[in-house]
Amino acid sequence: MAYIWCSLIGYLIGSVNPAWIISKLRGFDIRDKGSKNAGASNVVILCGKKTGAVCAVLDIFKACVAIGLCAFLFPEYDHAFAAAGTACIVGHIHPLFLGFRGGKGLACLGGMIMMFSRRVFAVFLILEIIIVLVTNYICFVPITAAIAFPIAYAILAHDGIGAAMMGVGCVMILLKHTENLHRIRNGTELRFSYLWDRDSERKRLGRDEWD
Repeated sequence: MAYIWCSLIGYLIGSVNPAWIISKLRGFDIRDKGSKNAGASNVVILCGKKTGAVCAVLDIFKACVAIGLCAFLFPEYDHAFAAAGTACIVGHIHPLFLGFRGGKGLACLGGMIMMFSRRVFAVFLILEIIIVLVTNYICFVPITAAIAFPIAYAILAHDGIGAAMMGVGCVMILLKHTENLHRIRNGTELRFSYLWDRDSERKRLGRDEWD
């Protein structure tokens, strides 16, 4: 029952989508514009860096809330962290309230890593910054983090069962980013340098503006 409750709580909290709420407050549905992804990266494209940063913080925060709440309610359940965090990622990607069309799960995974260990989060953050600066594609951040964190968790927490649980959410993250890899191969993926050089990226992609 603890697993069921942790999963339900995590999923429902994960289903609350800040990107969609922000877009609706501005008069549109974020899933119909830009990259059509209901996540912080698309908020950056459509609403600017500051608003995108706020959205990312909210997505991280909701994962922290889900995990913290379940740990408080079920202190005796060893896998509350893995169950709630994974369910939050699943809820973010396939939200109940939005017809199961949500984001891609990176920020929620970040919140999960933060709740596990701030030191581990700092290490991941440094490594992922290096990866994105070297590759100039932000999609490599969730891909590498989704592969590395369950392994790191299994080793550091000595919890193979919990790592297997979170593997479900991480596989979903990987599947959501296969389209990004296809676009990189085709030369149509938006580069990270878009943040400071929008004109060059729009010219490269043959777009004057985002829909």
